[in-house]
Amino acid sequence: QVQLVESGGGLVQTGGSLRLSCAASGRTFSSYVMAWFRQAPGKEREFVGAVNWNGGSRYLPDSVKGRFTISRDNAKNTVYLHMINLKAEDTAVYYCAAGSMGAFYLGGHSDSRKYDYWGQGTQVTVSS
Repeated sequence: QVQLVESGGGLVQTGGSLRLSCAASGRTFSSYVMAWFRQAPGKEREFVGAVNWNGGSRYLPDSVKGRFTISRDNAKNTVYLHMINLKAEDTAVYYCAAGSMGAFYLGGHSDSRKYDYWGQGTQVTVSS
């Protein structure tokens, strides 16, 4: 069982930056693929990044490449999403998720169904 707690959200102006953190409980953090998703009002949940167990492989959709960076610190049981040059369309609730490594041998890091554990979300609001 893994519990995830996100933090770092808030209100920021267009062009600003934020770093989201997701702290995980449990001693098996390094065995999980970690990811971030977001969901804006009236829209479907959207994948914004994933990182493999040791941080060596990262997966980002084109919509955030060059602006978002995902990383993890296994010693701190924490995964981060560093966001720069934020736009109004980045406004959403951001969720952290954890999935067992075995589910990703053939890829599919953007598939929310592969993730077993989810945090409660943190709101990011970008004002223009």
